[in-house]
Parts: sequence; structure tokens; C-alpha cells
Amino acid sequence: MQSIKELYKIGRGPSSSHTLAPERACILFSKEFGKQFSYEVELYGSLSLTGKGHCTDQIIKETLPGPCAVSFKRDWDESFPNGFYLKSFDENHNLTHSWTVFSIGGGSISIKEKPVTYNDEVYPETSYNDVVIYMTENHCTIPEYIYHYEPNIDAYMKTVLTAMLDCVERGLHAEGILPGRLQLQRSAKKLMQQAEEADSENSQKLRLMAYAYAASEENAAGHSAVTAPTLGACGVMASLMYYASKDLHIEEECLIHALLCGGLFGNLIKTNATISGAVGGCQAEVGTAVSMASAAFAYLNQASSDQIEYAAEIGMEHLLGLTCDPIGGYVMIPCIERNAMGILRAIDAAVLSMHMSRIKHHMISFDTVVKTMQKTGQMIPIQLKETSEGGLAKEYEHE
Repeated sequence: MQSIKELYKIGRGPSSSHTLAPERACILFSKEFGKQFSYEVELYGSLSLTGKGHCTDQIIKETLPGPCAVSFKRDWDESFPNGFYLKSFDENHNLTHSWTVFSIGGGSISIKEKPVTYNDEVYPETSYNDVVIYMTENHCTIPEYIYHYEPNIDAYMKTVLTAMLDCVERGLHAEGILPGRLQLQRSAKKLMQQAEEADSENSQKLRLMAYAYAASEENAAGHSAVTAPTLGACGVMASLMYYASKDLHIEEECLIHALLCGGLFGNLIKTNATISGAVGGCQAEVGTAVSMASAAFAYLNQASSDQIEYAAEIGMEHLLGLTCDPIGGYVMIPCIERNAMGILRAIDAAVLSMHMSRIKHHMISFDTVVKTMQKTGQMIPIQLKETSEGGLAKEYEHE
């Protein structure tokens, strides 16, 4: 598995696969070859089909240090479905350099012509069962397991936690219309006002949803957010961290340990299946986010490692098959609302795991549900995997 740092990344929205990944590739290209006379980028797969709504062309033009022509293409001969060709030219329009870039989910990239160091393997274990064997032999917890391989990760995780809290805080105070032709009004501030006026039974749920709306709306506006595991699903973990910090007053060290705990399960999903909506549907994005937050909330409630795994398994299992069909290609409908529902499902999964584990041992392992998610994602039609060519996106167009 890769570093936890490659799962939690801070970047501009609205989409980790469509804005953060191309931005990272363009920055690397410029560092590698210096400023070139001009550039051309050909987008394929989901980057082409929903790139306009996700501002892919805009972020590429803003990042490359010269004039750039961006085109949206259909036929892609490469093995991975989501990517682009990045080319540079001299003043006579002679090709100087060319990369084939794959956007593999959560802002992560791979480059056909060049290995990138942040894709290096850090953890030799590749399944949760392997992790359990290590923890049993070394008598350690999940955070201690992570510290064994990444002993200096705390400083980075503090920046991640701060970025999450700041993102929610900004979103709770922002008003207005989100960019794009949907003209969607921000709702987090008003939802928070309702939470403050609600009775105790509904206040907690409304607060959690308001926090998720806040982070997701900041992301949709193109502002800074944290991939957890993606920007489209950033509201779930950010909501949990804000709630745990501001409402439960849990100290920073414990919150970082919870982020690491959730990150382990997100990393396992990324390693053995996918966190890309263009590859596996929204089960890969919000489904993974719910699984991560379920594990993190269970950890915050002093759950055992077995109960934490059970929470992560429940979080993913009951979102299997979730499609990705954003209206207009924007990370807004159903994405923002789905993040708000996701944080509630994560809390439910953690609570259920801690109580059901006192009754019986769960039969379905986390590893099994990840394998199932991968195969389910392969069976989801391409029209329902972040192309906006089916599902809710298509039905809305017909109204």
C-alpha cells in the first residue's frame, strides 16, 4: 500500500480526479521539462465527458506556464479508462515532450512514461487480514501499525486535520450561488441555523449534515478541501472531524489517530479495488468515505480493532452498487446531499458494529466486501460511472 499521505491530499475542488489530478500532472510536467512554448491536452473517459462541469480545462490552463489548447475526445486506446495526453511544442509547433497521464482516483496519478515517487509502496501488507496478523504478532493498535511504517506522519496529518476544520468553518459562513449553470444555492449556513433551533433529538443529525454540506459546498465552489478519499466525498470525514472537535471537544492527538484509522481502510480499498467514481461508481467515493468514517467514529468510541473492522465493513457493504451520475457533470447533485447522508450512515455503522459484536461475530469480513465492491464496480454500466450519460443526470435533462 502507498503512504496515507497519498490518500489524504489537500487541493482545490471540485473534483480530485478532474482538477487535483490534472493539476498535479501539469505541475510535474513543468518541473520536469521547464517552460515550453505551447501545450496541448487531450482528455479522455470521464475527464472528457464531465470535464467541463468539473473545470478540468480551466485548471489545466491555469497551471501550465504557457498557452494551452484543451480538447475533449471520445476514443481512448489506453488500458485505464480515465486519462489524458499532455504534450508540449516549440515555436515551430514541433513536439518536444509527451506524457500519458492516468487519473486513478482521489487526485492520484500514474504516468506511462515516468514513475512517480508518491506511488511507492510503503506498507507490505495488502489486506486487512495481513494487518491483523501484524497487529497480533506485535501487540499493537491500528494507529501504532501505521506509525511503524510512517513514524513522522503526525505533522502532515495536523495539516490535513486543520484543512478539514477550516473547510467546514468557511462553508458554514458562506452564502450565495455555487458556480455553474445549475445555479445551486448554498445551504450549509441555513441548515446549521435549523440545527441550533432544533430539539436535542434532531440537532445532532442536522449539525452533522450541515458540516457535510459546508465542506462539500466549499469543494463545489472550487475552494480548498481534503480528499477523503476523494474531493467529491470530502464532506463525510470532514463533518466527522469537525463534530468530534467542536461538539465533542476531543483532543487533536485522538482526532489524528482516528484519521489514521479511517485512512487505513481507505488505503485498503484503494489498493484492492478503487476510489475512483469513473471506475467503480459512487460506491468507490462516498462508499469508501462512509467506510473510513465508520472506522474513525468507532475508534473515537474506544472500539476494539475487531469492532472497527466491522464498522468499516458495514459502511461499505450497504452502499454497494451506488452509481455516480452527477447532473451536468457538476459535483453538486446528488453529490452534496449524498455526503450529508453518508455521515449519518457512518455513525449508524459504528454504533451497530459495537452493539452487534456483543451478540455474535460478523460473518462478512472487510476484505470480502472490498472484493465484492471491486467486482460490483466492474458490472456497473459506464453510463453510471461519472459520465453523466445515465441515471439521474439523464433523467434530469429530460424534464
